Amino acid sequence: MTTLGSILLGSSDPRRLRDWYRAAFGAEPNEDGFITYGGVAVLIDGRDDVAATTAEPGRVILNFHVEDARAVTAHLDEIGVDWLVPLEDRGPGLFATLADPDGNYVQVIQMSEEYQVSRGHKQPRSLHNAAPFSGFAVDDVPAAKAFYSEVLGLRVTEHSGMLNLHIDSPGAVLAPTSGSSAVLVYPKEKHTPAEFTVLNFPVADIDAAVDELVRRGVTFLRYEGLPADEKGILRSGGPQIAWFTDPAGNVLSVLQT
Repeated sequence: MTTLGSILLGSSDPRRLRDWYRAAFGAEPNEDGFITYGGVAVLIDGRDDVAATTAEPGRVILNFHVEDARAVTAHLDEIGVDWLVPLEDRGPGLFATLADPDGNYVQVIQMSEEYQVSRGHKQPRSLHNAAPFSGFAVDDVPAAKAFYSEVLGLRVTEHSGMLNLHIDSPGAVLAPTSGSSAVLVYPKEKHTPAEFTVLNFPVADIDAAVDELVRRGVTFLRYEGLPADEKGILRSGGPQIAWFTDPAGNVLSVLQT
């Protein structure tokens, strides 16, 4: 069986191009320099037989298939890309085209669920195959939206008066160490905060996470009988953990195993 395992991008400035792809689409090169996206690896290598910019950028186009094209294009806007075609709905899905620093064409694609179902790539949504998600109430949706988007840096979408917190948001202060998920936040009259932690953020470096949240105005909780340090981090008896609240009083935590 023959498989397409990798694509080589020749460049007169491979370091610049490699850094751009890392910033634009994530993933780190392995020890051999390959950056793997899904099942295909991209090798960006220096060559002396190529110009500084590609002469025929439409000849080879890298297509990045994503789950949330709007989030990806918003991230790309933040790093200042040049859009050839802004994100648009073409029927079977969302498409956007840009150029990398060498002028190569790159597409961001999110195929619609209907298209994927029609091609047999995905089962229709149902209670039997929908991914589970958690949710909790708040007493002030605008205040919650501001806190989770501006303080924690999450991408927050709003629909029918409720919020979706996208935990795997690019650039979030508390980016997940693995996996991804979404959390539903909904309004409730006479809301009473739960007496337990409703949302935990695993982090690779709890000290760095706590320092950044304090810089953003977060105050960490202290519980009687729990020997937290000066930062509010409990470092014994389990994973290192520190608790804080959102504007509605819901208890959140950062923890490092």
